[in-house]
Amino acid sequence: MDNKQLKDRTKQASAAGTQIKKFLTTNAVPILFLIICIIGVYYAKTSIPSILSDLVNRFDRNAILVLSLIIPVISGMGLNFGIVLGAMCGQLGLIVVAIMGMSGLPAVLFAMLIAAVSAGLCGILAGMLLNKTKGQEMIASMILGYFSNGIYQFIFLFVVGGIIKIQSEVMLTGGIGIKNTIALNSLQYSLDNIKIFGYSTKVDVFSALVFFGILFGAYYLFLYLIKKKKGKSIIIKIIAFALMIVFALIATNMDAFAQYKMLIRVPIPSFLLIFVVCILISAFMKTKLGQDMRAIGHDRSVAMAAGINVNLTRIIAICTSTVLAGIGQVIFYQNLGTMDTYYGHEKVGTYCVAAILIGGASVEKATIGQAITGTLLFHLLFNVSPLAAQNLFSNSMVGGYFRMVICYGVIAMALMLHAWNTRQKKKEETK
Repeated sequence: MDNKQLKDRTKQASAAGTQIKKFLTTNAVPILFLIICIIGVYYAKTSIPSILSDLVNRFDRNAILVLSLIIPVISGMGLNFGIVLGAMCGQLGLIVVAIMGMSGLPAVLFAMLIAAVSAGLCGILAGMLLNKTKGQEMIASMILGYFSNGIYQFIFLFVVGGIIKIQSEVMLTGGIGIKNTIALNSLQYSLDNIKIFGYSTKVDVFSALVFFGILFGAYYLFLYLIKKKKGKSIIIKIIAFALMIVFALIATNMDAFAQYKMLIRVPIPSFLLIFVVCILISAFMKTKLGQDMRAIGHDRSVAMAAGINVNLTRIIAICTSTVLAGIGQVIFYQNLGTMDTYYGHEKVGTYCVAAILIGGASVEKATIGQAITGTLLFHLLFNVSPLAAQNLFSNSMVGGYFRMVICYGVIAMALMLHAWNTRQKKKEETK
């Protein structure tokens, strides 16, 4: 081997090492939490099918709520704790349909409509407020959530029944105020378990793998053949989904996977809705308005100089986020079946922000992949930590405390890193 070949191989090895180091640095948070989750699964001593079944349900409930955070981050507004406002609008829709006595899928769709309209109006007002607090959007959106919660509780504890007379089972016995807990049995699983020609759309995991393997495979094949998006990544994805279909068809008839087939039920309509939301966010960010949001997130002053209406664009970003959160909260409670009227929305912002950060997002950057990854890891941790703590310390509460520490710790770390990066940029600019 001559010196040239040796130098070339050394350069290749160095480049590979640099890429690995960059990958590990970029994805340090999700990798760390993946390791924590694996340890938790080991010590939880629960069957994998049971864990996956719970994870499917949790992902179904929370995915759209986490996805609602992406657009404000891209627009340079940071992590929108104000999605609590959208969650309240979602609960407003559910309360209205409960008072009207509606049931089934029409009730869910009508609740979504009410949530979207009210969240749109609230999102406009929130966006106008956040335009007055540029550079402090995260703390402003958090305080806005607390303020809105006060108004929400005043309305449903005093106005409803006290000023607006209503006769309904959801009212407190005194006739003033809504009950603390509302049973949504009449619309539980209405979206998750739609019947088509008498057949349930909530299917076993292998049927779901075949369905989504075909769907995603066709999507990437469309990108490759019609949109002419060539590249190794597209081909790898097409092959991966083809292999997923083959695996599912083989595994569904194997005794070793019988428990997986029996326990894990996937709601196709809800997962399709999540897929559609992901596609719409991706498509939206490719439009002129989406590119304007990226420009504002990169440098607000340059975007303004380029003729972009910064304030209006930021309002649209917050409005979109709030509407998605409202719809997401309706999906959450139609799956859960019981609504906590006064406290169900309070932790939405904190949990969703923690989830997207665990997926590898930051105050300045967030992607669909990070939102999906973070939702899976965060709720896997939520599932296994009490069981693991019970087996390790004979006290399941330790797991609850642990996940709260993780939740707030991740948010605090993200904010500290953001503050540190901001200071470093200012130092570089002054040099």
